Amino acid sequence: MAFLKDVAELAQVSMLTAYHALKQSEPVDAEVERRVLQAAEDLNYELRITQIDVADLAGVAKGTVSYALNGNELIKAETRQRVLAAADALGYRRNVMARNLRTNKAGIVGYSWHVADDPSRMNNLLDEFIYRVTASAETHGYHLLTFIQPKEDADKVYDELISTNRVDGFILSDVRYDDPRVARLFSLNAPFAAFGGMNVPGAAFAHVDVDGKKGIEMVIEHLLSQGHERIGFINWHPGLPVGDIRELGYRTAMKAAGIAIEPDWIGYTPNILHSAAQATQRVMSTKHRPTALVCTNDVMAFGAKSYLDEVGLRTGED
Repeated sequence: MAFLKDVAELAQVSMLTAYHALKQSEPVDAEVERRVLQAAEDLNYELRITQIDVADLAGVAKGTVSYALNGNELIKAETRQRVLAAADALGYRRNVMARNLRTNKAGIVGYSWHVADDPSRMNNLLDEFIYRVTASAETHGYHLLTFIQPKEDADKVYDELISTNRVDGFILSDVRYDDPRVARLFSLNAPFAAFGGMNVPGAAFAHVDVDGKKGIEMVIEHLLSQGHERIGFINWHPGLPVGDIRELGYRTAMKAAGIAIEPDWIGYTPNILHSAAQATQRVMSTKHRPTALVCTNDVMAFGAKSYLDEVGLRTGED
């Protein structure tokens, strides 16, 4: 059985050069790439980094790699750093399934969603979506793994989950314009679908979405039928597809009614209760304050209501 070191030696290049040529993760001289690919073919080698490769690059025994990666205190700090650097350079991820068999631990913490027989127990902001996804997955023999996506280098968590065979596919939410996750998952050939994405130009992936533009237009039309003309709008800051399309619905409906929107009638806010309350305060403090407010989601509506309650304005009455 051949390893990366064997390919590198046959191609007469370094291990890292062979790795980059096979992975195509960094530019490599065309002639060097040809030699590496030929060597891999001659050795019937497919790139799959193992602890042996990490050991070869770090110049240590395979057992040392295992101890170092598992934080064994018997390994010197200098050796551990050398092993970690080699693992990082080769993009090595521990085989979770093998570790699980060895330790008899799954390494997964489950979060149990209650069975909401009583609809009043359902958290409308999050529970229903996750609950329905989990229930649907389990009817097809799957379980749902939840995980935190870091703000920086978000694609790394997807790389790790795929390379360690922790998941078979992904569900994305909060899809942005030019979302790097989409490009990354396509490059990994990883199955995925998105909750949201209808308003992302060129969204050539499976997605489920609501027609936010039409929904806001219907809300505006209802308020107009009640005699309101000064209608405020609480929304995400520009740049998010979900917010941009709903603002378009607001502007379209107001224009169709022949009503000029005053700039101060629109309050932009993060999706946070107190921020939405502050945005509502700004909108309601204008000279010609709105007689009605439209909020783009429940969090903003709750934030708006908290401000209105604070100043003694009765929602739906004043």
